Amino acid sequence: MPRYLFILNDAPYGSERSYNGLRLADSLAKRGAHEVRVFLMGDAVMCAKLGQHTPNGYYNIERMLLPVTRAGGQIGVCGSCLDARGIEAGMLAEGAHRGSMDELTAWTEWAEQVLVF
Repeated sequence: MPRYLFILNDAPYGSERSYNGLRLADSLAKRGAHEVRVFLMGDAVMCAKLGQHTPNGYYNIERMLLPVTRAGGQIGVCGSCLDARGIEAGMLAEGAHRGSMDELTAWTEWAEQVLVF
């Protein structure tokens, strides 16, 4: 089973880089023939912030994490990036967990392909 690691760096709204990275991660995860992991760092840690409210008809990045986790994938969120933004583990979306550079290193070794957005 092919293994993909997505590393997202941009804020959830404004630029669409994180949005597009999650669209591809979701699409791969839904096919069931791929293992997908997503690591959020820098401003992308805001993608995993619990309780996002967006206008009707506008995408919601928090909800876009669910297909990955429901398909057995993992969502890691950089711990030092969370600390810099005052976000605690209890403020993370369902399925997301506080990660570390050691975890990102292990995931990079695990992955057959690393995609950076």
